[in-house]
Amino acid sequence: MNPKACLRLFILVLLSSTGSSAQVRLWQLPEKDAPYRSEAYEVSVRAEGKIDWQQVEVLRCDVDLKKVQQAAFAEFDMEGAVVVRIKENRKKERKEAGDDVVIRPSSRKIKYSRIDDATIELRLTKPEYLSVEFGGDRTHNLHLFANPISPSISPTGKGLEQWGLTPLDENEKRLITWKGENSHDVFVNNARFIYFGPGIHRPKDLPSEEIKIPSNCIVYLAPGSVVKARLIVDHAENVSIIGRGILDHPLRGIEITYSKNVLVDGITVLNPAHYTVYGGQSENIRIRHIKSFSARPWSDGVDLMCCRHVKVEDCFLRTGDDCIALYNHRWWYWGGSEDIEVTRCTFWPDVAHPVNIGSHGDDRSETGETLLGVRIHDCDILYARTNAALYFSCGDKNWVRDVRFHDIRMEGLEQTALFGIAVVFGEKYNRAPGNGIDDVEFSNIHFSGDTTQLAASFIRDHDASHAVGKNIRFNNITVNGVALPVQRELLLDNKKH
Repeated sequence: MNPKACLRLFILVLLSSTGSSAQVRLWQLPEKDAPYRSEAYEVSVRAEGKIDWQQVEVLRCDVDLKKVQQAAFAEFDMEGAVVVRIKENRKKERKEAGDDVVIRPSSRKIKYSRIDDATIELRLTKPEYLSVEFGGDRTHNLHLFANPISPSISPTGKGLEQWGLTPLDENEKRLITWKGENSHDVFVNNARFIYFGPGIHRPKDLPSEEIKIPSNCIVYLAPGSVVKARLIVDHAENVSIIGRGILDHPLRGIEITYSKNVLVDGITVLNPAHYTVYGGQSENIRIRHIKSFSARPWSDGVDLMCCRHVKVEDCFLRTGDDCIALYNHRWWYWGGSEDIEVTRCTFWPDVAHPVNIGSHGDDRSETGETLLGVRIHDCDILYARTNAALYFSCGDKNWVRDVRFHDIRMEGLEQTALFGIAVVFGEKYNRAPGNGIDDVEFSNIHFSGDTTQLAASFIRDHDASHAVGKNIRFNNITVNGVALPVQRELLLDNKKH
């Protein structure tokens, strides 16, 4: 595809409204890549106060590990107020043909207006990641991703500074441009910039369909690009993987091992066999604006093993397994974990935990490893079917200390407890019990929904020497707006309140 054709795939609309202006950035896949498209919905967007609608690409995604279903997602960038119109084309196929529409997370309080029996409109004043569910259908729903505006980057790297990145030197020759499927003679030593343009890209003759990213390199997935590979950052530093493209059905999405100073921003990952983002013994990682769908066993979202100084922000993870899993030693990674922050994220695991902390560690260490300094706040949980939504499973001589959950909204739990805090010795994953859990705080945790679906929360010791400490604090825990007792013993019987 020549550069002019690529540019035609981008639609940048600058629209002005009374006293202000709005930007809407749209993109589409090339026509030959039509199999990715979904016909279940039609989505269009316009700046508030204007009459010109712009068509948004609607693509397919697999969800629901129990029985894989096909949902859809639509994605665009925005700045300023916009109006989104959504038409459902599958009402006759739904088991429940009701006219109600639910937009979640419900904490966003997004209202809609009915245009006709198949069409709604809603107004957005800022970027949002939403689930739009016609007739209560959560497995064939539309995921609406309104991203913050992202500047385009050219194949030569022009525009990087608008992402807050250091621009390339004008004479920089270490550039890689993937031109299409089965590109194979594109590699240069110590590349500084890798560009994936619109269209499908599949590595040729590479083991496990993997692409390794060197130090001091920026990778850009342009809107409309689909990369059928995993991206590996190993023993590297100062790496950025950014854009609005898609990683499709990789073994894993992005691997970050023995590395530091890594940014992952804006991409969508479809159905990885294992993890969306996998971190091992790395530090100074920032993951933001990632959208992920998976419907396979062990297809977690963000899994971190012995990582330090990590920020996960503004992500939407709908996964077949845990959304966020924080571990110490596993496989080839040692040294404990410290300073991990997760904020403004939405979690939707099918049959596992929104958050899972502490399962793996170094059982051969004399003293065990420590997982220290976790902050998870301002997040929404849309669904879980497991033992507990916020779960500690401290095994393998681990110490877990200084963990804070603040401002967490939960809905859609199915036979699941709000909290589970346990020192364990599980035969499947552990070779020793955990050492202990202490200094944990839950504050402003709110559940809304069917209380009959709440299982009793729990705190469990393995034995007197491997136990949960007394410094476990609960503050402002509510179920459908009703405050639960703050005493630990009473709170854990939340099903009765």
